[in-house]
Amino acid sequence: MELKAGDIVMLKSGGQPLTVADVKGDDVLCLWMGVEGDLFRETLPLATLERLDELDDEDEDDDDEDEE
Repeated sequence: MELKAGDIVMLKSGGQPLTVADVKGDDVLCLWMGVEGDLFRETLPLATLERLDELDDEDEDDDDEDEE
């Protein structure tokens, strides 16, 4: 799986969506907002993440509705 800055991912074990800030080899720097609005950052192994492609599909559906 290829990731780039701006991609939305989630831990395979679950949790909240994370934003990819940087990718260096198999290390992915992720950012996310905590419940109280705190900004968190953590470098995670690529093998522990999955991209949330379904969010992209929902955005495309919304665009189709706007065009009609």
